[in-house]
Amino acid sequence: MEANPTAYGQILASYACQPGHGRGRQFRETPSTNRTEYQRDRDRVIHSAAFRRLKHKTQVFVYHVGDYYRTRLTHSIEVSQIARSISRTLGLNEDLAEALALAHDLGHTPFGHSGEDALDAAMADFGGFDHNAQTLVILTRLERRYAQFDGLNLTWETLEGVVKHNGPLTGPNAAKDGGPIAQAVVDFDRLFPLELSSFAGGEAQVAALSDDIAYNNHDIDDGLRAGLISIADLAGVPLVGPVFEDVAARWPDLEQGRLVHESVRRLINAMVTDLIEESRRRIAAAAPESADDIRALDHPVVAFSRAMAKNDRALKDFLFARMYRHDTVNRMSETGSKVVRELFELFLSEPGLLPEDWQRAGDRPGGPVTARMVGDYIAGMTDRYALRAYERLIGPVEVHELT
Repeated sequence: MEANPTAYGQILASYACQPGHGRGRQFRETPSTNRTEYQRDRDRVIHSAAFRRLKHKTQVFVYHVGDYYRTRLTHSIEVSQIARSISRTLGLNEDLAEALALAHDLGHTPFGHSGEDALDAAMADFGGFDHNAQTLVILTRLERRYAQFDGLNLTWETLEGVVKHNGPLTGPNAAKDGGPIAQAVVDFDRLFPLELSSFAGGEAQVAALSDDIAYNNHDIDDGLRAGLISIADLAGVPLVGPVFEDVAARWPDLEQGRLVHESVRRLINAMVTDLIEESRRRIAAAAPESADDIRALDHPVVAFSRAMAKNDRALKDFLFARMYRHDTVNRMSETGSKVVRELFELFLSEPGLLPEDWQRAGDRPGGPVTARMVGDYIAGMTDRYALRAYERLIGPVEVHELT
């Protein structure tokens, strides 16, 4: 395995995505004199309007319940830190991994997964809604900042990672329960083929599992802070219970806030360490000499060990049953679903209520407002904006507090 120094000092493995040797952008641009192409992608994501809106988009709790809980923005920053650390250790391109981590949640609707489910149901007759596909739509069309093109014109490797970070979408290695490919992905792939039947590069694989590590562990922190779960509830969760027990035994007089933080940081470290060790084993076995060698494999090279994957699944199952389906969260979710559903119905039936720039955004000047355009508009709303729009256009809405 050769190691290649980059212009900014990081030593990259031969199987990393190499700056200056990628597949380019959909629209040709003059290269930057002081940034690599992936640094440029990262910066474009950070400066996008969609990234700023993540500040007021639900991770688990609607924005109004408190300043201490994660939002999509703070979650994305935490994912990017984990992704950079793992990528650096594995010799992968940490700038590309960071760009992917920061972009991965741009397509989420307001009100988290309940908002997405409501919008998907409302658009069932119009192709449905998927937040991963919506991220691609934002990056390639809805961000309108540049004179030469719509979207951010990101590199092939970043767009590939956004679309395929969970694995191939077609072919023998595609997820068996993945369902049909979103039309937006199919349409863009015709213009700028992303090789949908192969795995993404290692950096995208790192970003995907960094997302899992971040939200699983930080949701423990937020759930405990909100009183939706207790430390005692965690006792039977593999890995998690023993870590909390060990910290409590070592520091029996530690206040809960420090106990939780110390335990969560140890959990993150355990998962990151396991992922690095398992990924090194897989990389050594596959012996890839290029990023394309990783893409050509029939399995990911970045992964948890079998034991840690089982622990990860157990934690997900616990959080789903005890936190994401908690009565308090359900009440918030019901409100979010109602707001999304009724706003969609209203704008579709009365498109004149949309902002003028959206009314003009048809296929031609003055073209018709479509269900897809209404879905794009609602998906881009923050929790706060959606609630205010509902109250202005429809009427008061009950907002549930944490109890």
